[in-house]
Amino acid sequence: MTDSRNLLQDDLQASLPDVQLGLSRAGVTGVQKAIRLRHGDTEKLIHADIECTVDLDPAQKGVHMSRFPEQFAQAVDEVVIGEAFLVEVLAEHVARRILSRQEALRAEVKIVARYPLERRTPVTGLPTQEMVSIVGIAAASRTTLKRIVGVEATGINACPCAQGLVRGHASERLLDAGFDEGEVERIFELVPLATHNQRGRGTLYVGTDVPLNAEALVGIVERSMSSPVYELLKRPDELFVVEHAHLQPRFVEDSVRAALSETLESYPQLDDGDFLFSRQVNLETIHDHDVLAERYGTVGELRGELADGVHLTRHTDLRDWLTSA
Repeated sequence: MTDSRNLLQDDLQASLPDVQLGLSRAGVTGVQKAIRLRHGDTEKLIHADIECTVDLDPAQKGVHMSRFPEQFAQAVDEVVIGEAFLVEVLAEHVARRILSRQEALRAEVKIVARYPLERRTPVTGLPTQEMVSIVGIAAASRTTLKRIVGVEATGINACPCAQGLVRGHASERLLDAGFDEGEVERIFELVPLATHNQRGRGTLYVGTDVPLNAEALVGIVERSMSSPVYELLKRPDELFVVEHAHLQPRFVEDSVRAALSETLESYPQLDDGDFLFSRQVNLETIHDHDVLAERYGTVGELRGELADGVHLTRHTDLRDWLTSA
């Protein structure tokens, strides 16, 4: 009979695996913690989902999964309970701890916090609260550290294609009714044209050591869409949002390009080796599918393409950037 005391004493995870093949990621996901975040003068205790993985050596059977929650709790106690931190700083702290305690070659941590953003409605000025996601990612090795601050926010996009069809048909009917071409154009300048709307979810990641305000990144994501949305809307606010969206129709691709362009313009201090990622998903209303677009790459790659118009056949992705020296 196997002695249970030996099983407790043996470090099975450190033994040789039957198949000696290194793993890109091994760890835990879905860990939930209450963390304290500070942005400017605002401090909030909020819910966060944490994922942490390490690169696994071919000669190591497994990681010590049971140690991850304990190390999370210790990290949260050290840097959150006593003092509020930015989410990317907390991710960095956890990654360094995991790297050391797991004796890993590399550790990667992702924290997604649901953050209440307080604002006022566009016309009536009523206070309302929108939930956005603030994301912190950190990758630590024995020689390098990379970290990312990111956000996810909701808005709406008005479809330019359908609006173009409506414009063409409306123009024909107005001309048939006796309006001349100048009058038709004047009408279109004054009256928003119908189209179908898509509720969109925009994501923006910035990998850099430059201090960034996550709420400012939320603003960039929302402005990349036809209009932001609000949980609370009175009728004048609703009219404003609908008209604003239809006067600024955008494809899903437009939103990605707008978010990246504004980020580069807003943060000229970003280094060419820093990283950007933008993703837009629109929930279709007249099709039984959704649409998405994304672009990623180093700041240097994006600046170069905007400057000379030469398309790159390969873009640096998130994994490449996090693992690069």
